[in-house]
Amino acid sequence: MDLRHLKYFIAVAEEQNIGRAAARLHMSQPPLTRQIQQLEDELGVQLFIRTPRGMELTSTGKLFLEEARNIYSIIEQAMERTQLAGQGKLGRLDIATFGSGILDTIPKLLLAFRKNYPDVKIVLHTMNKNEQIEALLQRRISLGFNRMLTPIPGISSELISSESLLLAINENNPLSKEPEIALHSLIDHPFILFPTGGRPSFIDKVVGLCQQAGFTPQVSQEVEDVVTAISLVASGFGVCVVSETTSVLALPGVVYRPLRRLPEEACIDLSCIFRSDDRSPLLAAFLGEIRVFKKTLKKTSPCG
Repeated sequence: MDLRHLKYFIAVAEEQNIGRAAARLHMSQPPLTRQIQQLEDELGVQLFIRTPRGMELTSTGKLFLEEARNIYSIIEQAMERTQLAGQGKLGRLDIATFGSGILDTIPKLLLAFRKNYPDVKIVLHTMNKNEQIEALLQRRISLGFNRMLTPIPGISSELISSESLLLAINENNPLSKEPEIALHSLIDHPFILFPTGGRPSFIDKVVGLCQQAGFTPQVSQEVEDVVTAISLVASGFGVCVVSETTSVLALPGVVYRPLRRLPEEACIDLSCIFRSDDRSPLLAAFLGEIRVFKKTLKKTSPCG
């Protein structure tokens, strides 16, 4: 059955007049009459009763009108959804997250994207850096968020933000009373480092900065994530160098202090990573949202 037959039939049924239906369809009456006759012949039933006043539906025609409307509605929805998918406004994004970015920046970005693309389903996965790279190359995720990236064949990145570093310290530590803390003053303090997965990592950056300050940190704990690290600070296990974003994590007993006179390279970035050959409209839409979102970030730190 030609889909045009459904369109013609619905028009005639709703107008109950060949002339009005033809005008609505921008066609002449004779070909429309032939199309309706062909439809009745194909179905083997009479759909209309021809009267001097126009066209009246038979009981069979009324049933077919209901079905024809349902079919046409499904087709229109399919066309609309296909067009939306082609524009990056419909579909599914599998996104991997890890680290302190999930505390503030990433949720804000996802919220902005969902506001503009409400029909896109977002599925979040917790993966460290190595797991994200593997999942991207295996096409199990669409994109990931991570820090301290090195060039990887087939993987591209989009910088989102660059943050300064703070020290998370227990409020009972005498150094917590200082407005700023010099890194070299922590030579005798135990350090909590994170994350353990994926190299180079934030651990490498912190150790490197300490070595530039003239000492190798005493490591009391290495943990997988920032929440665990800050919980240990709250429990008095040591101090922890964190990104600026982490300060939104307010745990009793923990204060955050700027680190004094850090080198320029002490800033830490947050980036979105994705496959270089991914040409999907959904990914393009998300990257476009990142570029808009970056303009809204406040440039208050020396890394901005």
